[in-house]
Amino acid sequence: MSYEERNVWVSLVVSVLAYGVYVVVVLARARDTPLTEVAYAGPLLWSIGGAIVLAIIGSIGVALANRRDGHLTDQRDKEISRLGDRTGQSFVVIGALAAMVLALLEVDWFWIANAVYLCFVLSAILGGVTKLAAYRRDFSTW
Repeated sequence: MSYEERNVWVSLVVSVLAYGVYVVVVLARARDTPLTEVAYAGPLLWSIGGAIVLAIIGSIGVALANRRDGHLTDQRDKEISRLGDRTGQSFVVIGALAAMVLALLEVDWFWIANAVYLCFVLSAILGGVTKLAAYRRDFSTW
């Protein structure tokens, strides 16, 4: 497994865990209040910031654990990264469109923010899964 592939695994796991923690925190706060009145901004920002920090720490851990393997990236790694990023960007566009439609419908900010965050997470998941699939299969035939 290459250095880049290990980093994809780290990012994928961190993205899913951070979003899961965010959802649990928001739903726990919604026991006594309506969902749209929950204080979601703090947990949202903390989960995004925490995910960034954990991804950096995980990447450093992967680098330290695999010092002997080297950290060279070849053309295949670059192409796989490009493919995964392009694939994942589809959900960024979907999130932007969803936010626009929700804003035009004057929906509560809670739903707009959560639609955007969900699409960011889905973008990371789709991009990561695409990259992992490309690493596992013969990428040259794509």
